[in-house]
Amino acid sequence: MAAVAELAGVTIKRGSAVLLDSLNLVIGETDRWVVIGPNGAGKTTLLQVLSAQMYPSDGVIGLLGEVVGAVDVFELRPRIGFTSSALAERIPGSERVRDVVMSAAYAIVGRWREEYDVYDEERARDLLASLRVDHLAERTFGTLSEGERKRVQIARALMTDPELLLLDEPAGGLDLAGREALVDTLSDLCVDEDSPATVLVTHHVEEIPEGITHCLLLADGKVVAAGAIEQTLTDENLSRTFGVPLTVGREDGRWRARSSRRRHAQA
Repeated sequence: MAAVAELAGVTIKRGSAVLLDSLNLVIGETDRWVVIGPNGAGKTTLLQVLSAQMYPSDGVIGLLGEVVGAVDVFELRPRIGFTSSALAERIPGSERVRDVVMSAAYAIVGRWREEYDVYDEERARDLLASLRVDHLAERTFGTLSEGERKRVQIARALMTDPELLLLDEPAGGLDLAGREALVDTLSDLCVDEDSPATVLVTHHVEEIPEGITHCLLLADGKVVAAGAIEQTLTDENLSRTFGVPLTVGREDGRWRARSSRRRHAQA
């Protein structure tokens, strides 16, 4: 199986702070990864590395068959789909939803004078339909609910038919109904064999969609555990990651985590 990303001894430093510490990771072309950890663990930094937005202080980053630092990153970035709250804030509220998606073809935010062909229009329409928001195509981005915005951003991230899809806390800020609807959509995406390799960042195991194959647990910029999700997402590993005793379970394909302190106290 070919690798879309290979990180070898990757360290990211900013002043005296170490954001990522000697991280090793291989992401295969059919992998679906979830990255879990507390605030400050290095999750968003890892996505910046994987999106060719950040160079390592030490180590080697291989992306899509190229070595970061030895290739023009502007050639790499259109091959990587990326969603984040920071990107959403850059999208003009007056932008039509259809244009929000299409403008990804030029790797820009906010349509200007660029020209699009029929294929671009059909691609955007089909992606919006696949994410169940095609009825919003002529609405402006600023009028959408948070859940609708999340779906539009995912459609935008898929516009260029990327080889790697990065989702930074896609369910963040959603209420329960919105979260569950989005997790269902992400599950459809993850189980689709034609979907790109995917890396999803979250704080909460309840937000892990079906179809996720691998798990990376981060704390203080270091890997606590990484590998197939069934062997990695365990009570011991998750407790070490968050520094509190936790119990992990799975029911009907969905993960959950609970504190085990009360259980121990009652025993």
